[in-house]
Amino acid sequence: MLETFLRKLAKGLDDQRVPYLIIGGQAALIHGRPRLTQDVDVTLGVDTDSLAVILALCRRLTLRPLPKNPRRFVEESRVLPAQDRRSGLRVDLIFSNTPYERQAMARASVVRMAGYPVRFASAEDLILHKLFAGRAIDLEDAKAVILRQGRRLNTAYIRRWLRAFGDVVEDGRDLLAVWRRLVRDTR
Repeated sequence: MLETFLRKLAKGLDDQRVPYLIIGGQAALIHGRPRLTQDVDVTLGVDTDSLAVILALCRRLTLRPLPKNPRRFVEESRVLPAQDRRSGLRVDLIFSNTPYERQAMARASVVRMAGYPVRFASAEDLILHKLFAGRAIDLEDAKAVILRQGRRLNTAYIRRWLRAFGDVVEDGRDLLAVWRRLVRDTR
């Protein structure tokens, strides 16, 4: 069921020429370890001015936007939470067209789901997303990716972006120090 849903979502986004990455728990399943996740997080490589296109796509894919006023919610949060009417699966469509996200989309890991190529965040970009989010489950996911991917990880890429994000993190976390601690803990 999930593979069929991801195929439908990816094909719909591709048909509309909307760049995207599957991130979050679904990408952690690809690069890290199996774990229970009940939603799909998708970064869209478009800005909020493309909301009409995304809402039309939601209608075609039988995704029901959850906020009463989707436009206002997206303008305030840059996220459109929706639910698949058939499966009940929740989908968070995240609007982000930053230079980092464009680069992450260019580096996507493509995995065939129900015979269709679906774009997932690379292991490195998944780690970056997880460290930036910083919740306990995110750090556990990052640790699992480090353990599974090992020396295949491009650590220079991760460190470069963590230094760049260090200026952006509002809660004062030192992302590079968190990264170093996770690497140390996985040895």
